[in-house]
Amino acid sequence: MSSTARDPKPRRFDLRRLLALVTKESHQALRDPSTLLIAFVLPVVLLLLFAYAVSLDARNVRVGVVLESPGASAQSLAAAFSGTRFLQVQFAHDRREVADKLVSGELRGYVVIPQDFERRMAQRGTEPLVQIVTDGSYPNTANYVENYARGVVQTWRAGLDVAAAPQPVVLEPRYWFNPELESRRALIPGAIAIVMTIIGTMLTALVVAREWERGTMEAVLSTPASVAEILIGKLLPYFALGMLSTLGAAALAVFVFGVPMRGSLAALLLLSAVFMVPALGQGLLISSLARNQFLAAQIALFTGFLPAFMLSGFLYEIDAMPAPIRTITRVVPARYFVDSLKTVFLAGDVWAVFLPNLAAMAAIGALFFVIAKRATRKNLE
Repeated sequence: MSSTARDPKPRRFDLRRLLALVTKESHQALRDPSTLLIAFVLPVVLLLLFAYAVSLDARNVRVGVVLESPGASAQSLAAAFSGTRFLQVQFAHDRREVADKLVSGELRGYVVIPQDFERRMAQRGTEPLVQIVTDGSYPNTANYVENYARGVVQTWRAGLDVAAAPQPVVLEPRYWFNPELESRRALIPGAIAIVMTIIGTMLTALVVAREWERGTMEAVLSTPASVAEILIGKLLPYFALGMLSTLGAAALAVFVFGVPMRGSLAALLLLSAVFMVPALGQGLLISSLARNQFLAAQIALFTGFLPAFMLSGFLYEIDAMPAPIRTITRVVPARYFVDSLKTVFLAGDVWAVFLPNLAAMAAIGALFFVIAKRATRKNLE
């Protein structure tokens, strides 16, 4: 057989065929309840969870205060602990009353004001005034309880020394971008990236794999449409769904959850549109390699959702990760999207941050699409 007979002529790109494919895929997406649930209901559920169920704020932490000394100074210090709104204090006169509660998790720590507290106050030596016991199974909360308890004791003791000269320097901390240090303001922008990853990667992988599973993909590939037309026609409706979902999630973040939007809507849409390129490309690549929905869902979960959740800086700071893991995060598109979303919501339009992130997301997306196109052409042949 001659090479001319073996190799068909390249198919020309036709906008009318592309429009027909987009229309067909849009109708199919709108008729599929699972697609609409993932695109519009799942984002609301996830944002509600991250806004109210997940919190990194240490507030109303349950602690015990064991008051072993009957002296007036000890009573005054105990009152200082009860007067703070960040701790939920339970009082006791014997440490055995709170030790079991710490073991069971009812308390996260306790402070012991010892019997010789008055003597320790009079000595003004290096001997500690109180004992602080915390639950080390929650390291962050344990550090918070220890540091806050130390702060209460130091503030209380400084207030007693009225004869001391005022401090020449008064420190007043100011926090940029999130003055109240509310974890919700950092979590919700990152949650939008997780939502976009699910819509772009998992939904695309499932939908295209379902067509391979049902045999309808071969029928589409046998039409005069080119591979580029087929891929673009399948992805454009889900691109539109992702952008609509982003707008809805941003509206919820600003108007329902009180997250400030200091950047522009145009910057948010640009960042989201560029992020959809690697997300859709990864989903398409997964569906080209795994032709059944179950396998495609598993691959999308382990290569799309979990890296976006764990390695994007959404919950865990990338700088605190080991060097090999930090290197892996550079190929996770959500890393650049999470960073950009936090910037556009909390800081504003900082293009010095946006431009490198946009370039990285576009490069990763282009790589996914090149590999997916080759895999699809191989399936066609």
